[in-house]
Amino acid sequence: MAAPTFEPAAVPPSGRTVVIAGASGFMGRRFAQLFRDEGDRVVTIGRAGADVTWGDTENIVRAIDGSALLLNLAGKSVNCRYNEANKAEIFRSRLETTAELGTAVGRASTPPPVWMNASTATIYRHADDRPMTESEGDIGEGFSVDVATSWEQTFFAAARPGVRQVALRTAITLGDGSALQPLVRLARLGLGGPNIGGKTPGGNQRFSWVHLDDAYRAIRFLEQSDLDGPVNVSSPFPSTNREFTAVLRRVLGVPFGIPLYGWMLELGSRLIRTETELVLKSRWVLPERLLEAGFEFDYPHLGPALRQILHKPAA
Repeated sequence: MAAPTFEPAAVPPSGRTVVIAGASGFMGRRFAQLFRDEGDRVVTIGRAGADVTWGDTENIVRAIDGSALLLNLAGKSVNCRYNEANKAEIFRSRLETTAELGTAVGRASTPPPVWMNASTATIYRHADDRPMTESEGDIGEGFSVDVATSWEQTFFAAARPGVRQVALRTAITLGDGSALQPLVRLARLGLGGPNIGGKTPGGNQRFSWVHLDDAYRAIRFLEQSDLDGPVNVSSPFPSTNREFTAVLRRVLGVPFGIPLYGWMLELGSRLIRTETELVLKSRWVLPERLLEAGFEFDYPHLGPALRQILHKPAA
């Protein structure tokens, strides 16, 4: 049976429609809420529980036609074991959805003037020597980088005149319900010391991060700018893993944290079905283009960001 035809609701207070693909995830749920709080109509594309479902290209075209912004956040979480099935789904869930949106943008009579697509700051190499910027960053190698580069290639291959495209190379995003949760649990158990192993000794691998609400504000800023291409969405003050775990313990009021060494991390990652790369890769990323364009972060520093997320009073 054919899917019902998508029909937009009444004109929203702002007069704007924002289409979010992948709105059921951690970032998408928060962004949808914030767009609605500002008076925008939000139309979602997803697998289930969305306004329009993947594979229904006709209704996706109707959904994005005349919209002010298309924001694609779709993709299976990388917080899993990298077995063959999961790796295939990580690729498929990004490339196929992005390609389908490209088809819809190409067919829309009035396509959105701005299309932003999720990417990842993990696209850069393991960096201990200098920060990675859009102008001088080195693309890395390995599975995660292959995913990121293929994702961006699929995105930019769908270029259409009049549609400005921005690839959001987002750092580890901190917020309520994010990857922060297991780190908080470990810290409260006394296991919140530095993660030691991998290429960088002593837990000094760089930890680039961004507050969830700053990521949203960056999207709104980019919507009003003329920037296109890859944009790093990351705090201008990344920490090291050692610094991050120490600040987290301090915010939580935990006096000590046992360091977690490589073999412990590998055992733990197998138990919780994730990968040690998420904590051992040195991600040293700076938001060069955002800063040059005049964007100001509400949470540039780690301590205040964690206190706001965890509802802890200022020190």
